[in-house]
Amino acid sequence: MITANSHAAQPKSWQQLWREAIRDPRELLKMLALPDLASQISDQAAAQFAVRVPIGFVAKMRRGDANDPLLRQVLPVLEEEELAEGFSFDAVGDAAAKGSTGVIHKYHGRALLITTGSCAIHCRYCFRRHFPYAEETAASSHWAEAIAYLKSDTSISEVILSGGDPLSLSTSKLKELSDQLLELPHVKRLRIHTRLPVVLPERVDAELLAWLDALRWPVAVVIHANHANELTQDVADAVSQLRKYRCTVLNQAVLLRGVNDTVADQIRLSERLFEIGVLPYYLHQLDQVQGAAHFQIPDQQARDIYQSMTRALPGYLVPRLVQEIAGEASKTPL
Repeated sequence: MITANSHAAQPKSWQQLWREAIRDPRELLKMLALPDLASQISDQAAAQFAVRVPIGFVAKMRRGDANDPLLRQVLPVLEEEELAEGFSFDAVGDAAAKGSTGVIHKYHGRALLITTGSCAIHCRYCFRRHFPYAEETAASSHWAEAIAYLKSDTSISEVILSGGDPLSLSTSKLKELSDQLLELPHVKRLRIHTRLPVVLPERVDAELLAWLDALRWPVAVVIHANHANELTQDVADAVSQLRKYRCTVLNQAVLLRGVNDTVADQIRLSERLFEIGVLPYYLHQLDQVQGAAHFQIPDQQARDIYQSMTRALPGYLVPRLVQEIAGEASKTPL
């Protein structure tokens, strides 16, 4: 079994593990004993949207299984080169909802900060895979423009940290932001959308927990897991720590063909989430971003999966099936 710390006398920091992420898709396939799958790799797609997979996430993949649901999420394949009708480079209308540099303001009462373009893992279905992060991050100028925008609109009661992944930032950088947000009396809640507790759970360290503990607001941490195989004990431990420090932990997932597009997959995911202390929040129909069309399932299939989930699970374990439609005032139930 591949492990992140198998050769280390001392556990490695999350920063060290970040630097050791797999960047070469052929190296990834070699580690998984899948050299024949190399013929399906798209070097063009990998050049446009670089491969990045933490070694600990690789350890959760099944060796020799070309259909492993975790591998499928991160391997750049030839299908990504095809331009698909109805798919765009800005699938959810981020550009039209720009409030200021790094601020996306789509919905009443809440605004989203593009805190960084960095992420510990590059998921091939990412709806921001074409986002112009170099020009559009709220962290520029020490958050000045973003804070000014939030200060100017007192209807904003919730700030959402997104990216990229906000936990890609150092804790000191996060504190620099939260110290300025604390000066805005109309901000009542903080929400953090992050995949790191799932793909790099070492990020939930003592320094991060101390920062969360010092915040005055209720904090919701929305993790992102698509398959129960992602939710190993190290993830459960990270979630336990977040909950201990007063965070409400929710999950959002994306319906993905060949990854989690069966009723059994979805039931297992919801049940495993609850086992580790996470409530299912959203189940998204795929955002139609160019390069990801091979993950799409038909809307009716999504509805059928959802209806079967409602019959098999108690209501609190059924996430809301939604699609984000550019220009709409909220997520749209499917």
